[in-house]
Amino acid sequence: MAIRILIADNSVIVRRGLQSLLANVEEFILVGECVEKNEIQEQILLKKPDVIIADTSALNILAEDIKKIKKSNKKVKILAITGFLAKSEFKKTLDAGVTSFLLKECDREEIIEAVIKTEAGEQFLCGKIAEILTSDKEYKSAESLKAVSCAGFGITEREMEIVQLISEGLSNKQIADKLFLSTHTVNTHRKNIMCKLGVNNTAGVVMFAVKNRLLEPNQFLFSN
Repeated sequence: MAIRILIADNSVIVRRGLQSLLANVEEFILVGECVEKNEIQEQILLKKPDVIIADTSALNILAEDIKKIKKSNKKVKILAITGFLAKSEFKKTLDAGVTSFLLKECDREEIIEAVIKTEAGEQFLCGKIAEILTSDKEYKSAESLKAVSCAGFGITEREMEIVQLISEGLSNKQIADKLFLSTHTVNTHRKNIMCKLGVNNTAGVVMFAVKNRLLEPNQFLFSN
């Protein structure tokens, strides 16, 4: 089934650019657009989008606005495409209900992947936003992120559960029993996680989770 997309941005150039990028993707249907944030709720009711691609900065869409959107339609997913924001602003927006985040400089393939993953309920962050959120370094401008790769990664909630259990030292069978899955399904998830993270063993999964703070430190069992 095609993914229904609503574009929300006050720039006609950005709206036309996104339409041009996404129009020829077979899995997508562009159902409408908004130029002001107060139009979004009405368009959701009229057009019934699966994913809203919104410039949260340009439209001044705040955390409370996102909460209202999500309250009125729990099924709709929000993919925010914006310029540079401080770490605290990214976190507020994600906590309010935005599913995924891209910077405007991301390429077509990354935008397409983000839409697909977002509609499926997976969080997708471009590499630069992931770096802002997970690094000890305080990035203060888009210029300071130039050396960081924009390539993104998407980890599902189920995969995050499995990453946590792997990090706690559970075997595939123990994970399967705990999550009421087959060992085959757990093994498939494990392979997908390794592929997404670019690692080839369990130690790599754990180290990636620690390094990138995908999980809180107290969720791991480490010895000194």
